[in-house]
Amino acid sequence: MHTCWTRHAIKEINADFQRSAETHLIRFDLADFPGIWFYLKDESTHPSGSLKHRLARSLFLYGLANGWIKQNTPIIEASSGSTAVSEAYFARLLGLPFIAVMPASTAKRKIEQITFYGGQCHFVEDPCQLYTESERLAREMNGHFMDQFTYAERATDWRGNNNIAESIFRQMTLEPYPTPHTLIMSAGTGGTSATLGRYIRYQGFDTHLLVVDPQHSVFFDYWHSRDTRLHSTRGSMIEGIGRPRVEPSFMPDVIDEIMKVPDGATIAAMLKLEKLLGRKPGASTGTNFWGMIQVAKRMRENNEKGALVTLLCDSGERYLDSYYQPEWVAKNIGDIQPWLRELE
Repeated sequence: MHTCWTRHAIKEINADFQRSAETHLIRFDLADFPGIWFYLKDESTHPSGSLKHRLARSLFLYGLANGWIKQNTPIIEASSGSTAVSEAYFARLLGLPFIAVMPASTAKRKIEQITFYGGQCHFVEDPCQLYTESERLAREMNGHFMDQFTYAERATDWRGNNNIAESIFRQMTLEPYPTPHTLIMSAGTGGTSATLGRYIRYQGFDTHLLVVDPQHSVFFDYWHSRDTRLHSTRGSMIEGIGRPRVEPSFMPDVIDEIMKVPDGATIAAMLKLEKLLGRKPGASTGTNFWGMIQVAKRMRENNEKGALVTLLCDSGERYLDSYYQPEWVAKNIGDIQPWLRELE
């Protein structure tokens, strides 16, 4: 019975993939950086609205193939929002109950989307409680804790099978610089940076991988020290990226460089990018774009030309009551005017 249902579930997920078009690669240039092309892979166009749609699909397939997810198995995830939205989407597709364990400060729009897909939200005051509370719920409900922070890097086939790295390089084939000079990526689970780094090495591309890390995240310090005991007393203010502990999915050895990005710089870059695109990106995309501009500055100083690629992780429409509210930003992030002036 389980085998029959599992075959059906995997077929449903693969059919959903076939119905989804590839996400667009948006190209633009900036007058201040001649000879440098900027690319944003727009992951906000996935059915569940973010880059995490790819991760959720992989985690469900991984859980099904391992026999961890069966018919009627409750799915529990620790998430600050986007992964939970995407997993709620796939749980509804398979008719499974879903519970997101998330910080009480999670954006209202994300909470609404989780409930729209039939999921439940279980809130904790301290983001560091996400893991233990998720494990407790899974144990008491005889459910499956997805644990994106452990399984993100191993659930995705980094060699190919239409992962995000393969998609980027395929879409770049006819561009002026088909092999990107640098890929810039922020880290939440570390799964996407692991996929990008592994694929670059596997294919032998001469592409640099830069990870940009927000304030109050330990990845930057861990990359330099390799101390797995590192711990932050508070969570990241940039939803979806940055972690208070070293996550198992974060693979430091596939990363060429890591950069710490102040939260004020993230919000300033997000607002600058809104003007360039004519649409609102999410805050994690602001972190990505800040790193992209720093690389472009170095290239200009060295008289280098080439292509820079990063991700538009999700839409800013999810953050209209936070990152796009000046009062909220002033209270929670601080004065961003110095960062805006630097970008101008």
